[in-house]
Amino acid sequence: MHPVPVLFYGVPQGCSFGSIVALEWLGQPYRLCRIEMLDHPWPAAYAAINPLNQTPALLLEEGEALSESLAILLNIGTRGIARGLGFYQGTPEADRLNEVLAYLNSDFFAAFGPLWAAYEMQDADEATRAVLQRIGNAGVAKALAHVEALLGRRPWLAGAQRTVADAYFAGVARWAEYFPQFDLALDYPNLRHHLDRLRADPAVQFAMAIEAGEPATSSGRCLGHVMLDALHEQRARLGREGVPA
Repeated sequence: MHPVPVLFYGVPQGCSFGSIVALEWLGQPYRLCRIEMLDHPWPAAYAAINPLNQTPALLLEEGEALSESLAILLNIGTRGIARGLGFYQGTPEADRLNEVLAYLNSDFFAAFGPLWAAYEMQDADEATRAVLQRIGNAGVAKALAHVEALLGRRPWLAGAQRTVADAYFAGVARWAEYFPQFDLALDYPNLRHHLDRLRADPAVQFAMAIEAGEPATSSGRCLGHVMLDALHEQRARLGREGVPA
């Protein structure tokens, strides 16, 4: 069979969630491979896919592995230009999408870092955790306010139609709901509405079920899961960087 891309996604609550949504919107065949991020050490075979041991990663048809959400989503967006998921580089639409997606993947993503650190450092002294929480609260509030303003000017993050930026947003914006100090409905109503609209989308519901390990019906062209060990053996047997579907 002709090979199809394989997306390695991390759970729980990984930013790779957005890549699943984008692949569903793309409507082209793909497979999934689950990585339990809380299991340590990670499977040794995964280092052959991404030596940084991070998710997501996308194993392309030709056998090359692509890492980093930004690169993966731009790849999917280019495949999905006909569906409006991305645009030809050099156009105003592509510039706006690149700008929004880069912001979400950098400043917006990083703003949550101190809060996650404070959450995970339960044994740290209160002064350290208080500093992290203060920095995190300020950073996340600024990031949420910026997206709130964007959504006040246009119906989707990058313009008049949904793009891979909205797919990524579905995965990372939900993090704000874990911290009670942020009232999305009261302080960020545009963002709240956008997140609720995305959650009603079949692709987002599929990604949520996949993360939870529940039965899920693809609205796109997902061909199911492949096990990492089996994938590794197939690649070694072929003697090349390629994966049969």
